[in-house]
Amino acid sequence: AIFGDKIFATTGDAHIIAVDARTGKLAWDTKVANSELGYGYTSGPIVVRGKVIAGMSGCTRYKEDVCFISGHDAATGKEVWRTSTIARPGEPGGDTWGDLPLTFRAGGDAWIPGSYDPETNLVYWATAQAKPWARVARGTDGDALYTNSTLALDPDTGKMKWYYQHLPGETQDMDEVFESILVDAGGRKSLFKMGKLGILWQLDRTNGQFIHATDLGYQTIVQVNAQTGKVTYLPGKIPQLGVELEMCPSTAGFKSWRAMSYNPQTRAFYIPMNLNCEKGTFGPVEKVVGKGGTGPVQRADYKHPESGGNLGEFLAMDSQTGKVLWRQRTPSPSNTAALSTAGGVVFGGDWDRHMYAYDAAAGKILWQTRLPTSAQGFPITYLAKGKQYVAMPTGLGGGSWSTLIPLELAPEIKRPNSGNGIFVFALGNSEQKR
Repeated sequence: AIFGDKIFATTGDAHIIAVDARTGKLAWDTKVANSELGYGYTSGPIVVRGKVIAGMSGCTRYKEDVCFISGHDAATGKEVWRTSTIARPGEPGGDTWGDLPLTFRAGGDAWIPGSYDPETNLVYWATAQAKPWARVARGTDGDALYTNSTLALDPDTGKMKWYYQHLPGETQDMDEVFESILVDAGGRKSLFKMGKLGILWQLDRTNGQFIHATDLGYQTIVQVNAQTGKVTYLPGKIPQLGVELEMCPSTAGFKSWRAMSYNPQTRAFYIPMNLNCEKGTFGPVEKVVGKGGTGPVQRADYKHPESGGNLGEFLAMDSQTGKVLWRQRTPSPSNTAALSTAGGVVFGGDWDRHMYAYDAAAGKILWQTRLPTSAQGFPITYLAKGKQYVAMPTGLGGGSWSTLIPLELAPEIKRPNSGNGIFVFALGNSEQKR
């Protein structure tokens, strides 16, 4: 993040740092949490009204503290506020964990950056699932607030103004932690988001009121009432220890950290998807301080029965109606965020080294190229000396499918080579607005 004359970043060992934008000299370095307890950052901060705000990750171990979102003075790095993402015993929402002591309330990682609306003066930050993943391994079948929720926070104080829990008591690693897109729709100041299940949620961003849910229809785990948002688990889909169950998606999710994009001209969301399912058997987790974790899962992954043998999908969805406008499927999983431009072009990339440019209105592939290794991360577009460019990062590891995809799921796809890079392409007509 950039604010004033400083650049702000987070580190894997739970520090927030600021450097002088002109000289690169370290301005301050704040240790926010103890990385020896598992804490760390997996994404960067945002800056709002002079506060550097970041969400903590690494909250799988059993310990005496929990995950949180914190705000820091941009000038000094001093912590101004800290908001827990786990409801503590005796506090509002604390009873949703049953009688579990705080030590054994894990999860609620806030590992994706939030969004800010200056009109409401609210920061919207989402949280991940409870740990261990399976309710039976956690030892409670309660809602487990404030996991798998969207939180609206005052950027000056960190006070929670409202929350909405998308999947109460979630039990299969179906995160709802991903990006919040702030778009006005149907006369409402709305917040849209989609989690691993492929359900698009629409909330009123002024007060957290549920507006609508659109299920893409790929998932086989829950039933969601489109008008009320109530979620009900389908029969046989709540894991029991040592009992195999089939579920779509797999724990990798249909939609994950690969962010969707919104185009105000088409009023459409562009969403990178992966069509995978699994047979999973969940195991126990011993309640020992300092240990814990997500819980063991024996997996056998397979392609979605309705995928036509493909793993990747890139689709456009109308923000006003929830209708799918078009979709393109690829043998290889989607592996980047979507990037939409004002010129009617949408960019994305896959694990098998492809980069694509789609027609935003019709979905036709306008251009594609093959990269030396996997497309990865978040492409950007920028203007330099009157010419527009698109930059695509590449590499393996992290959240790449190189660390997730079983060899037997796509034996026909050659594993990309390692090595990181950024590939930059110029758009053809420098005079045309993009």
